[in-house]
Parts: sequence; C-alpha cells; structure tokens
Amino acid sequence: MSPIRKPYPSDVSDEEWSLVAPYLTLMDEGAPQRQHLLRELFNGLRYVLRYGIAWRAMPNDLPPWSAVYQQSQRWLAAGVFEELAQDLRALLRVASGRAEEPTAAIIDSRTLRSTPESGPRAGYDGAKRKRGSKLHMAVDTLGHLLALHVTPANVDDRAEVGKLAAAVQDATGENVELIYVDQGYTGEKATEAAKAQGVELCVVKLSEAKKGFVLLPKRWVVERSFAWATRCRRLVKDYERYADTLAGLHVVAFACLMLKRAADFVIQSA
Repeated sequence: MSPIRKPYPSDVSDEEWSLVAPYLTLMDEGAPQRQHLLRELFNGLRYVLRYGIAWRAMPNDLPPWSAVYQQSQRWLAAGVFEELAQDLRALLRVASGRAEEPTAAIIDSRTLRSTPESGPRAGYDGAKRKRGSKLHMAVDTLGHLLALHVTPANVDDRAEVGKLAAAVQDATGENVELIYVDQGYTGEKATEAAKAQGVELCVVKLSEAKKGFVLLPKRWVVERSFAWATRCRRLVKDYERYADTLAGLHVVAFACLMLKRAADFVIQSA
C-alpha cells in the first residue's frame, strides 16, 4: 500500500504480497520504464474486480486506470495467475492433509447475463432463460480451481466435457481419474469425451423420493465455488468485451481467494 493513502478492504496484505510478488514481477523492479509501484497496480486490479467498477472509475489515490489496465492485461497474457492458482492449490491441499494433486474433480457451468459490452458474443440459455455467457469450471473436492473457460450461453454443457477434462488433466499432470457431474452431463458423447482424457464421469442424481432443495453429494462443492466468485461484483454479470478477459478475471478471483487462505496458513505456522 502507498504510504500517502488510506487502505481499501481489497488491498493485498503484507503476507499475501510476499507470496504473490514473485509471480507478478515480469520485469526488474528497478526498470526505468516502471512509473508505479507493482503492489499498487495489483491493488488497483483487485479493487476493480472486488467492487465491479469501470476501469475509468478507478479512485484517484490508486495508479491511473490506464496503467492498471495495461499491467493487468500483461499479467493475464503471461498466465501468471494460472501458475499462481496451481501452486497455491497444491500448497493448500498439502496443508489440509491431502495429496498435492487431486484424483477427483467436479465440473459444472454457470450462466452470466450479458451487458452492452458483451452482448455481441452472447447466446441464449433456454434452461436458465438468460442471454449471456456460460462459464464452464472444474474444481477439486475442496473447491479449489482446476480449470475454466467461457462460451456463449447456448452451448450445451455436454459438448464442453472433453475440453474441460483435457484442461483438468493438463493442470494436474493427468492425475484425475473421476469427475462428478450433474444430470445435465448425461449421454454417451459426454462419457466418451471424458474417457478419451482418461477419466470417468460420475453422474450424481437427485433421488425422485426427495422434494425441494437438497444438497447433492460432492456436487455442492462446485456450487459453493461459484458463490465465492460472486463476492467479486465484476463477475456477477458479463461486463467484458472479450471472453478471454472474463475467464482471466475469474482465475484472478480464485487465485486471490486461495492467496488469502495460504497467507493465513503461513501466519498460523510461524
């Protein structure tokens, strides 16, 4: 945090910064072209993500919006948050007494309503009765991010099983053997697409004898992860012009969530 301003709740803590700084330093800290503190640029990105403001509405006591935006795009293009999320996931799993890489995953999708910025690439989701974009996501059994990507909302979930399963295997070194899904992923094509990546789909069904809202075994974990993402107001709707930016900001959100937990673990271990 800059010494000349008051902190925002979204600012990165000292413990979090000690963990994330090595991933964000794309050039030497003393490079002559650097005009703003790297930590303040990261705080600017976190502010936009957490409070859902437009880039040009950046508070005046943070770096200029253009500098924060440009640096954020460099980070997203370099894939630093994907790398950070993978390392933090392994750390948190080991801290929880689990193996470094999971053997099971959970996948699901979430439809985000479109806005004027994202409208040209939006699709209509008949099941949710929304026009927008669909976020396809995979998490481990603790709810930590494994992989995600974005499509128009009219894309069938079954058609994305192969791509998502391949991304999961790439993130875990082909360690996942089982993927839990809901009844929207039934069918031979989805099963075969998963088998092609060396994983088995396990459809968790709601018993016909039960009525009303019921937590489905394993399946509720990914729903909780979606709920975590909605704490970031920028991710409540699809405000992005490009699908890659929407996916990248989701990765940033989950990386920041795991970063806080990892920092707490470091403090407790000290």
